[in-house]
Amino acid sequence: MTQAWFILTRPDGRDISAPTPTQLAEALEQVYRGGSPGPDGGPASAMLRFGYDDGLMYQVEVASGGEVTFEEWSDRDCEIALATPRRMTALRQDDALQLWQWLAQRQVAKIRAQTWHSGD
Repeated sequence: MTQAWFILTRPDGRDISAPTPTQLAEALEQVYRGGSPGPDGGPASAMLRFGYDDGLMYQVEVASGGEVTFEEWSDRDCEIALATPRRMTALRQDDALQLWQWLAQRQVAKIRAQTWHSGD
């Protein structure tokens, strides 16, 4: 049987498996509060990934300033992109949390249906 998994990568770079709704909200609070830069020195960001042991993976990354990127991959190793990355700018914190909640509920179609910009 295929097992689903969720991983939250916090702004400090730490991964949390199967994050709680509170942990999701706290990570976004850190991003939007404009805390310290990410581990690579770039803007603070956090990412929620959802996937299956033997297949598809989806990720929604939120960076400071409300920059959001949604990506779909063939597998956990990001070998084949299934769609062009989609982006939003200046997204409110509550709206970013809604995207993460949909991802946590495996409602990828609702995420795809949002108004996205393709490419860079």
